[in-house]
Amino acid sequence: MEKIAIVLNSSWQAYNFRLNLARALKKAGYEVIFIAPYDQKYSELLKREFKFLNINIDSMGLNPVNDLRVLISLFFLYKKEAIDIVLNFTIKPNIYSSIASGLLNIKSISNITGLGTIFIKQSLITKMVKILYKIALGFNSKVFFQNKSDQRFFLENGLVAERITDLLPGSGVDLDKFIPVEKSIINNKIIFLLIARLLKDKGLLEYIEAIKIIKDRYDNVEFQILGAVDSLNRTAINKEELQSWIDDKLVSYLGTTDAVEKVISQCDCVLLPSYREGTPRSLLEACAMEKPIIATDVAGCRDIVDDGINGFLCKVKSPEDLADKIELMLNLSDDERLLMGKAGRNKIREQFDEKIVITRYLASI
Repeated sequence: MEKIAIVLNSSWQAYNFRLNLARALKKAGYEVIFIAPYDQKYSELLKREFKFLNINIDSMGLNPVNDLRVLISLFFLYKKEAIDIVLNFTIKPNIYSSIASGLLNIKSISNITGLGTIFIKQSLITKMVKILYKIALGFNSKVFFQNKSDQRFFLENGLVAERITDLLPGSGVDLDKFIPVEKSIINNKIIFLLIARLLKDKGLLEYIEAIKIIKDRYDNVEFQILGAVDSLNRTAINKEELQSWIDDKLVSYLGTTDAVEKVISQCDCVLLPSYREGTPRSLLEACAMEKPIIATDVAGCRDIVDDGINGFLCKVKSPEDLADKIELMLNLSDDERLLMGKAGRNKIREQFDEKIVITRYLASI
């Protein structure tokens, strides 16, 4: 039985985004091993169905010595476990796992889920990561991208050979889990929900400024944020700033949840004013649940939003334009928002069903 390692920088991502892929691989006759940093909750959940191996990856760290340790650890781990195929997700596994597997002549597939903060603002670190990507992706049998913009960026910068690249519809959505549910909260308010880690790159500051504009004009509106306070990220919103927004009654902060579908079901529109994305799951899941969406006209987001059909596109880093699109959504009738939501689910069914992603992985393997 061939062994497949699925390598990520967090057990949370492994459990929430790659579990059904692992189950499909297991059903197809492969032995699947998850490799990720251990945490008490999600690693243990993964262990119920699969072998799990801990690897210490500091996803935000820039220490080259620590990263070298990751590379060496993965090398000996693959050798010890006699891994046959490696599936990489997120930046550091894409780089260091690809190199480790390449040195051992193990076939590997990387998935570029997005370019991340370091590519939004060009710096010396950006140049270093480009060099590392060029080395690492040369060892891959296939490299999946989640949108055409990211694929074009890598090709134009000579970071990957075109013949091994392919496009995937994001991570896909489980249409059996994310289904339309009638909203049970009746308070005569239109609820807007932003689902994201609390980072400036996700457009949090623009969201707050847009809220101020809208709250001066409308009373029948509520704004929510769902997502983790990521204090380690260089663009993080700190707890004090978040608390000031709550105290000023601009937003309701919902924390984090393992049942995001329950939160989505109780809102009227999901927003994401991000600066750049791969293929954002929050928008895919919202569409799957027949919620209209508002997102910035940037890589990743524009692949999901059909402007005026299943939601609205707004200008990046423009709270004024975001406010305009929120106002457009507010002024739609319930039936018009419902039609947008139905168009969104149809789009997900046709283009972003998780089964499409799993089939492509099985074919590539």
